[in-house]
Amino acid sequence: MIKLKQAVIVEGKYDKIKLQSVVDAVIITTDGFSIYKDKEKMELIRAFAQKDGIVILTDSDGAGFQIRNHLKSCIGNGKIYNIYIPDIFGKEKRKEKPSKEGKLGVEGIPSEILIAAFEKAGISTGEKAETNPVTREQLFDDGFIGMPNSSELRKKLIKELSLPERLTTNSLLDVLNSLIGYEEYKKAVNKIKEQS
Repeated sequence: MIKLKQAVIVEGKYDKIKLQSVVDAVIITTDGFSIYKDKEKMELIRAFAQKDGIVILTDSDGAGFQIRNHLKSCIGNGKIYNIYIPDIFGKEKRKEKPSKEGKLGVEGIPSEILIAAFEKAGISTGEKAETNPVTREQLFDDGFIGMPNSSELRKKLIKELSLPERLTTNSLLDVLNSLIGYEEYKKAVNKIKEQS
């Protein structure tokens, strides 16, 4: 069990139930897209972001990214930590059918993967575990931005690192520095170069 001072923001009650077995923290649900209209809950989330920061942990599907981006745009200058779950295809036990995109949500991700994501991000201490960050310049030097085939290369990198396919370049940088780390990034880059 990871003890956090930051509040963790998830989409729904089943995500919250799953997370309660992994972290000891305040867990707030957005209740899906209801967060768009719930001014009181948004104020609460802002307050947590201003005090100790918030951890955003949404599903890796389109709706999850939309909710994550909405939260980020509403927080202002509060502290935000992003944790992304990998694209794992399947369906949650309680559901009859898989989600629209066929990916597991937070509730379906194995606990050990969630724990590893929190620990790697160094969120329990409020500090990033990585001291040597991946920069935009590094992405450029490695061909992931600013080149004719950058988009294809980014897709390969995202797949190699088992990250959600919908990551923007800025989100990719955030994930590389909070979840993956420089050494693992360079290993993936080298593997992609060997395959080319």
